Amino acid sequence: MSNADVGLIGLGTMGAMLSLNIAEKGFKIAVYNRTTRVTRDFFGAAGELAARIVPCETIEDLVANVTPPHAIILMVPAGDPVDQQISELSKFLDRSDLIVDAGNANFRDTNRRSRAARAGGIPFMGIGVSGGEEGARHGPSIMVGGAAESWQRMQPILSAIAAKHEGTPCATHMGPDGAGHFVKAVHNGIEYADMQIIAEAYGILRDGLSFDAEKCGAVFTNWNAGLLKSYLIEISGKVAAAFDPETGRAMLDIIEDKADQKGTGRWTAIEAQHLGAPITVIEAAVSARNMSALKHLRVDGEKHFGAAAQAIANDGITIADLESALVAGKIICYAQGFDLLDAAGREFDWSLPMAAIAETWREGCIIRSAMLNDMASALRSAPEGNLMFAPYFSELLKSHVPALRRVSSRALSAGHPVPALAAALSYFDSMRTARSTANMIQGQRDFFGAHGFERVDRDGAGFHGPWGSHG
Repeated sequence: MSNADVGLIGLGTMGAMLSLNIAEKGFKIAVYNRTTRVTRDFFGAAGELAARIVPCETIEDLVANVTPPHAIILMVPAGDPVDQQISELSKFLDRSDLIVDAGNANFRDTNRRSRAARAGGIPFMGIGVSGGEEGARHGPSIMVGGAAESWQRMQPILSAIAAKHEGTPCATHMGPDGAGHFVKAVHNGIEYADMQIIAEAYGILRDGLSFDAEKCGAVFTNWNAGLLKSYLIEISGKVAAAFDPETGRAMLDIIEDKADQKGTGRWTAIEAQHLGAPITVIEAAVSARNMSALKHLRVDGEKHFGAAAQAIANDGITIADLESALVAGKIICYAQGFDLLDAAGREFDWSLPMAAIAETWREGCIIRSAMLNDMASALRSAPEGNLMFAPYFSELLKSHVPALRRVSSRALSAGHPVPALAAALSYFDSMRTARSTANMIQGQRDFFGAHGFERVDRDGAGFHGPWGSHG
């Protein structure tokens, strides 16, 4: 038998790329895929790295080829496939071994599997891996959840394969059980929001200012040299500038306007509701993806009511306004994401390392951004504070929110859907309104349900209005 350092099950795109990354960093890895041909093809295409790859045709063979105590990484679809692999692996592993789920699992499933492991199952940890195919191959951002001793055991491999920011690995232990997968879900929620506000800016350029795709690409490329410097802005410029080799048309002009999703953004929105954490920009982005799928209804809607988007006069929205609006929107959606992480930490008794989370996202992941350095500094100074109130970001918002207001109001008046940008503005205004209108809601609740309320002029709760018993 071989003496592989680690085993991996699941040679889909991410599993294959992660395996090559592990082998390239000097570790010997045993690999298995349910379809034997996939394993053989992967090994045959591994080139020089094949010397550190052991192809296996059964799970028993995989375990036998890993040096004990065995560590096996799962890169299989979330849900039942993970439970099935754990069940099968349990026939060949014992309590000295470790199963690592590196897929896009729901953190509640990871919590359940961790509890089962503590009750006598095989030790288990869940890690969030971000960066797509390129990240998996050359260095992802890795968010680790599980026991501290499991992290210590896997740290040499995970730190070696992770992306590096100025030499520091973007791999961090977030806390026990599902903490790593929860942080990954929030990452993905922020990713949804970031992508949506960029798409809304593109829509204004395309439909409001009559920019063609190539001109839009030039705008994004210019923005990537400033405060908005980030992976998503960079690739948006490249996507907009690309042409279809078959037709010669701009790629954006032939891509159907229906955005797919794998569910992680939806999970983030659902958990935020459970935790009472307002993440309005992320929720708007998830809803916008859902709306994009309703192509047939949108086509019917345009037939009934006419096209929504109208041209915007040259003095209505400037390119500088759009850039500033995205700066403000980006800060606000990240602030909401970190507030959700803080709420989860309190709910699940996780000591989430807020500054380290921002640092882990600086390289390798989809939301990597030049702003994350400053976010890490702000969170280190006030880990439980809203990011908008940190001095650096507070000053940025004072400078850039006026443009967000101009862009949102002008876009809406001209019929341009900007749900995420508008949600960011409403959140900002709500967060600076000391006395909201919720007193009316409390009055209504007490009127129809005698739910009671607090008063501004005395302590205590459970007060009632003079309306008697109605409802």
